[in-house]
Amino acid sequence: MDALRLDGAQPLRLRRQMTADIIIRSATPEDLPTLLTFEQGIIRAERPYDHMLKPHPISYYDVGALIVDPDAEVAVAETEGKLIGSGYARRKPSRHYLTPEEHAFIGFLYVDPFFRGRGVNQRVLDHLFAWARSNDLPEIHLTVYPENAPAVRAYEKAGFSAYLTEMRLNLDE
Repeated sequence: MDALRLDGAQPLRLRRQMTADIIIRSATPEDLPTLLTFEQGIIRAERPYDHMLKPHPISYYDVGALIVDPDAEVAVAETEGKLIGSGYARRKPSRHYLTPEEHAFIGFLYVDPFFRGRGVNQRVLDHLFAWARSNDLPEIHLTVYPENAPAVRAYEKAGFSAYLTEMRLNLDE
């Protein structure tokens, strides 16, 4: 086997092997402790883009409820018994004037920094897309901070395009 490099980069053969050993599956309640650490990783990464976030600790999601919700799918990426990524999709009503009447909303997309750039996020998304199709949800939405260029690029690479821009004005600022 190729040796690990001190600079953190992995030889191509090792990267391919590690990616091939990654499985994508539905999350279980036993995954919750690790998923909660992933959520905090997402929040840390997004804090620079949103000064309105409350001080630590906060939570974006009720991951435990999403895992057991029949109208949601929480996916995890796993290798050698270790969780390395996550994402969820849930059924959500569309605005009353739009078609289709319901869509899949996705979020909670996280990949362990060591495994980034290896297609893990796309594999999680593919799992969520398959869930949406199997639940007759042909449209998928997500939200992303526009200044979060790496996330925007990743979503564009996966086929997403900007749709609406939500704007805000705080009269106290």
